[in-house]
Parts: sequence; structure tokens; C-alpha cells
Amino acid sequence: TMSVYSAAGLLISEKNPPLGRPFRAPHHSVSIAGLLGGGSTPTPGEISLAHNGVLFLDELSEFQGKMLEALRQPLEDGSITISRSFGKITFPCKTMLVAAMNPCPCGYLGSHTKQCKCSYNSVIRYRARISGPMIDRFDMHINVSALPVSELHSNIPAETSETIRQRVEKATEIQRERLKNSPNKQNANMSRREITLFCKLDDESSNLLKKAMSELKLSARGYDKILKVSRTIADLEGCETIQPPHILEAIQYRSLDRG
Repeated sequence: TMSVYSAAGLLISEKNPPLGRPFRAPHHSVSIAGLLGGGSTPTPGEISLAHNGVLFLDELSEFQGKMLEALRQPLEDGSITISRSFGKITFPCKTMLVAAMNPCPCGYLGSHTKQCKCSYNSVIRYRARISGPMIDRFDMHINVSALPVSELHSNIPAETSETIRQRVEKATEIQRERLKNSPNKQNANMSRREITLFCKLDDESSNLLKKAMSELKLSARGYDKILKVSRTIADLEGCETIQPPHILEAIQYRSLDRG
């Protein structure tokens, strides 16, 4: 990560700590060169500056379509190559992509407090800005409804971030031990062979996934995503095997596939 920042000519400061995992949140008006890297003397773009950290794209549907499509292969490969007349330069970009967008142009589709004024066709056009192959790159897509005032003012104690952190670190350690002989140390990066080896399903779980594949018309990539997320849910619960509830929960995290 420090090498990438050095190549970009960025100084180490409180904003760009030398040992912290980066968090990059470019505006949707960013250029393709700014996002992917480029220039007459190629420098890393936002996707490479987020290497080993998080790349957050807010208002995802406002980004240029060709820009999002250009992200697909680098996200898959974990690196991006920029070609110029004098040669090629490859920058790393192993990052966790997180994005957010409104459910419709006005933002109130599905709201219980305000009526959506968008037509069906306008909603379809709005969502079509994000291609199916791009949506497939996300392990999870979740609808987040607005909280009612009663919940905003609730005094019911919630689970602390520290408690969640401990559970995540325990699950991460389980993954590292399972994948200790693999270059991939996280479920999200498992190869097809590793998915077959470590995501075995019983008959009930297998039938649930087959039914979801048929009804939701999931792609092969979506199938793998569900298995990886199911494996992670099981790890968070300390289960050695994937159970039907884990499969069902992972399917629920594919809201855009469900329309």
C-alpha cells in the first residue's frame, strides 16, 4: 500500500497513514483516469489507492456506465495494467468494493413514509445503468429501509462494535487456518476448487440453492457468491458445515437478483 501511495506521489500524513488500510470514496464525477489510473506518465487511480482497503462508490448509478464496466476485470484480477507507447505498467488493486445507490430516481421506492413518484419505466431505466455483470461482482446487495422515528429514539442497547469485531476476527482466523495452504486467506477469494472442497452442502441445503438458482435465474458467479457468503455466515456462528439457514440468509443478501 505504501508503494502505491509513493508511486502516486502522495505524502504520508494523517489523511494518508502509512500503515492504515486505505478508504477511498471518489465522487461520481471522477474521470476514468482518476478512477482506474492513467496519465501521460501513468499514476495509480482510486482503485489502486484502495489496495488492501475499501473503495466506496456512493451514488453508484451516477457513475458513467463505461467507467463501471472498466472496473469489472481489475476487480476480478486484483491488478490493472495501463498501456502507453513506451510500455505497460501494472498496479495492484485488491480492494473491497462497497457501493450505495437509491432504489429509484426520487429515492422513495419502498418507503413507508413517503410515496414514490417514479414510473415503472423510469425505475427500470435507472437500475439498468448498472449492468448485470457488474451487479454480479458484489457478494451482497441489501435493501436498507429508512428507520422510523421510534427506532431512532430507542434506548434499547445494541450490540457493541467491539463485540462484533471479536466475532469477525474469530471468523477470520478460522478462514486463515482453513486456507493456510492457499494464497487466498479469505472466503471471498476462494478458487472454484476451494469452493468445491470447503463449501460442501447436505441434501436440504443443496436443494434450496438449486431452487434459488432456478427461480432467481442466478448466474454461475452468483452461485459461487452465495456459497462463499454461506461459508462466512457459518464461520461467524462457529459451524463447521454449511446449514440450510446459512444458505437461506445468503440468498436474502441477493436483493437485486430478486428484483
